[in-house]
Formats: sequence, C-alpha cells, structure tokens
Amino acid sequence: MIEIDIPGYRKLQLTDLVSDYNGTLAVDGILLPCLRDLLPEIAAHLRIHVLTADTFGLAAAQLAGLPVQLTVLPPEFQAKAKQDFVKALGTEGVVAIGNGRNDAQMLQAAALGIAVIQREGASAETLRQADVASLSIVDALGLLLNPKRLIATLRS
Repeated sequence: MIEIDIPGYRKLQLTDLVSDYNGTLAVDGILLPCLRDLLPEIAAHLRIHVLTADTFGLAAAQLAGLPVQLTVLPPEFQAKAKQDFVKALGTEGVVAIGNGRNDAQMLQAAALGIAVIQREGASAETLRQADVASLSIVDALGLLLNPKRLIATLRS
C-alpha cells in the first residue's frame, strides 16, 4: 500500500495500479526496457494490473516473468471495460495510468489518474480526466515511489 496525505486535496490509500499497455508501458507492442526493473519495485507496494486490447499480440510475452496481472480486453467498448475494471477493484484504492482516449474513464474513476504523454501522444480527453500528467511512464511511476512529488503537484 502507498499512503499519501495531500493537503487541501485528499488522503490516498492506494492498493492497486491499473495501467494501459500500448502507449503507456509499451511502444509498438514492445515493453519499455526500463520497466523490467521498475515494475517489480512498484509491485512491492501495489498490485499491478495491465489492461490491453493487445493490438500487436505481444503483451503476454513482453510481460512474462513480471509481477503483473494481464487482462486482454476485446476491442469494442474498451473505455467502459477499463472503467468497470477500476470500479470492481474499488476506486478509492486505485491509481490508473494511461494515454489513450479509451483510458479517460478509467483515469476519472480512479482515486488518482495519471496521463502519460510519450511517443504515441495522449488524448486531450484523457488529459482532462487525469489528476496529473507526466512526460513518461518512468516519471509517472516515480510519483508513486516519491510521494512528495505528488504532494507538491496536487496540494492546494
């Protein structure tokens, strides 16, 4: 669990990380190499769930051996499926990370929504629903490992 008390905002008690795959953890279906070390570090604090349509068919192989639960979603109604997944976990304990338009509802439903803007870009709708935007997945996960960064960004 990660607990963060953000003055003037809210107290977060995070138990689960729900992440998009393509555009967030991967580029063109290939997991970003830096995540092989970073995901286990996050998993020491949070259960990690990866949601994807698996456009490139590589997610299972790329995530093999990492402490993540992979869920492959059908290509239709992904936004709703991702939002429903977060709700089923219990929104108050979830941090969600994504970049695509189909991630907007997931980020909005989570206690903490982080949009990432990497090579694939980020949907403007997703940016509007996010609590925080980061320029990379490494920076986004760094917010969780270094909570004072989140406090500095979100306090009011």
